[in-house]
Amino acid sequence: MDLAEIDENGKPLLYFGDAPVEKLELVKGQPNVYFLQLTITLERQTQVSPKAGQFYLLKSKKSNVNYNRPISVYHSEDRINADGKKEVTVQFMILEKGEGTKELCHMNKGELITVIGPLGNIWPEADKSLIDEGLSSGRPKIAIVGGGIGVAPVANFASTLPEGSYDFYASFKSGSYGLENVKAKNLLITTDDGSQGIHGMLPQAFSKEAVQNAGYKVIYACGPTPALAYVKGLAEELGIQSWISMEHRMLCGLGACLGCTIDTKDGLKRCCKDGPVFDGKILQFPKPAPRRQPLSKEVEPDLSVDIAGVHFKNPVIASAGTFAFGQNFRGVSDVKAWGGIASKGVTYEPRIGNKGERSLEVAGGNMNSIGLQNPGVHTFVKELLPGMLGLGPVVIANLAGSDIESYVEGAKILDKTDCDMIELNISCPNVKAAGLAWGLSAETAYYCVSSVRVVTKKPLMVKLSPNAPDNRPIALACIKAGADAISLINMVHGVAIDIDQGKPFFNNVHAGYSGPGLKPLALRIAYDVIEEINKLPEEQRVPVVGIGGICNWKDAVEFIMAGCAAVEIGQAKFTNPDVAIDVVEGMKKFMKERGYKNLSEMRGIAQMKRPNPAHTDEKGHYQDLKDMILKDKAIIKKPEN
Repeated sequence: MDLAEIDENGKPLLYFGDAPVEKLELVKGQPNVYFLQLTITLERQTQVSPKAGQFYLLKSKKSNVNYNRPISVYHSEDRINADGKKEVTVQFMILEKGEGTKELCHMNKGELITVIGPLGNIWPEADKSLIDEGLSSGRPKIAIVGGGIGVAPVANFASTLPEGSYDFYASFKSGSYGLENVKAKNLLITTDDGSQGIHGMLPQAFSKEAVQNAGYKVIYACGPTPALAYVKGLAEELGIQSWISMEHRMLCGLGACLGCTIDTKDGLKRCCKDGPVFDGKILQFPKPAPRRQPLSKEVEPDLSVDIAGVHFKNPVIASAGTFAFGQNFRGVSDVKAWGGIASKGVTYEPRIGNKGERSLEVAGGNMNSIGLQNPGVHTFVKELLPGMLGLGPVVIANLAGSDIESYVEGAKILDKTDCDMIELNISCPNVKAAGLAWGLSAETAYYCVSSVRVVTKKPLMVKLSPNAPDNRPIALACIKAGADAISLINMVHGVAIDIDQGKPFFNNVHAGYSGPGLKPLALRIAYDVIEEINKLPEEQRVPVVGIGGICNWKDAVEFIMAGCAAVEIGQAKFTNPDVAIDVVEGMKKFMKERGYKNLSEMRGIAQMKRPNPAHTDEKGHYQDLKDMILKDKAIIKKPEN
């Protein structure tokens, strides 16, 4: 039956609603595995109950994540309550892994969870002749394999089979769990640390010889990808039927969005709708990337980096506009933890900033319209820069302007100071060019950067705007003009409407958007610009500093692997003043576990050689599109009346 169908009255067969947490407890001996029990009261008798192999989409009612998490059913029971309504008690085993599962694992009894399901297909019914053969001979012909949290769906399936009609293999890192309903003829447990059963991984018990000697005719499996790939390969080699439950990140869970497809010999299949249970013969597992060996205990990774001749003790920089001039956060966090601090944007003349509302929290971050309020470069140099220089981190003076004269005069003054570097903000409006930002074209960017380059010997890092159609030619123009480094991105323009007053929320209508939601865009622009810079001769390349939506060490690692020399962090410090400490410590731990001795060993490893777009030549240069357009016009005909 297709569970997306409706009943005879046109009502949905699936459940969508809230259910209170009935029971939630940490599984004994497992630091991050939780047992969750919900009781769902169905609105109608026609609504379906879960079967072995299926899953529900779950999310805490008070969640900070956007999407529900797919969690396999560990056990379920139906009953009719005192009101005559059908109730389903559903039990889950949840591994605390990401933000969504972390929320689910730390709820309180009675709190509500949003539930959608049951979803997906079910385990194929076991052949009765195989069950009977195993029971009569005492040698089961059915093998069930579970690894880690993947034990849950196969244990649910095992509970539907007669006691002693199957063998069960369970593989864990340490200890065991989820086996309460397993009534196998033979239960074999392997643990990586040897705390239970056989010391080792799954092949120690579920070897080719063991499977051959047992004479299994069918294998049901769920677990980590390497274990499933092993089971599939073994089954095919021995000519045994296998059924494998897969997992994938999901959005809708209903088969509508096509966001959870997996590659198979029969083409792309939806994990949520065509699966999660698949015939092992059609599955195709990619070769796993070789895993680096961890660093030895006595070796600590080196997070230092040199940018344009300036040495940073770590790659984490406080971005301009969010850290003022380094003093404000001293009362709540150790400012010395930062590798560098970029000043608030300073202009030649003082600016009072924008009137009206200046900030607004929105989905995935915030919008602000500060208007570059600052005391001017003279006051900055005299009263604020000395305090910045005494803090410890590298000091970067962020210079903004509205015309070439203000940029040049400001740079002249900064050139005579002890600041370590100038970050040239060319996202500012050019008052002599109808308010368009200097960084929106290669020509104006070159003009601005080259003019500043003439008057200062300071290392010059140019900050680019995400509002340009394409930052690649702009970055190359900046390098040609004398930039020693590129930082990107600045904030994205957005608009907010005050629905009570029926007018734009900000006086200037447009405001800057920043926050976690900006990261994919920022990472894409950084990736593309670095890819373009890498086409230059090595001696002409300059480092890139990534900015935008970076909130934790994982975000920082992504930018480094994309090729960035360092990262700047902005709004994340508003909610976590210790973000620099957390990012540095997280990166150190990650690098130690993955065997990276320094940043250069992982910098740019995610850069892939991609084919040039059809409209560029072999060097990536844009061709004249005129011939292409004319050709297309010739083959496109107007529709006939």
